[in-house]
Amino acid sequence: QVQLVESGGGLVQAGGSLRLSCAASGRTFSSYAMGWFRQAPGKEREFVSAISRSGGSIYYADSVKGRVTISRDSAKSTVYLQMNSLKPEDTAVYFCAAVRSASSGSYYVRVGEYEYWGQGTQVTVSS
Repeated sequence: QVQLVESGGGLVQAGGSLRLSCAASGRTFSSYAMGWFRQAPGKEREFVSAISRSGGSIYYADSVKGRVTISRDSAKSTVYLQMNSLKPEDTAVYFCAAVRSASSGSYYVRVGEYEYWGQGTQVTVSS
């Protein structure tokens, strides 16, 4: 069992920045590939970014590429999402997720591939 707790969301003006954090506990963090997803009101949960358990493979959705950076700190069992140049369309609840991965270099982009989810953190970008 893995527990995930997100933090760092808030209200920011367009063009601003936020750094989301996701603290993991319960099992060996390094065994898990991690991902960030978001869900806006009335929309399906969508992929934002993913990182392999080694940290060596990273993937971004086209909608955030160039504005977002994912990273992980094994010593702190935490994954981060640095978001810059935020737009009103980035407004959503952001969720982190974890999946045990046999491969150190694999990342996962589908909601159904993940085993554990955090409770989410709200990001609101005003125009």
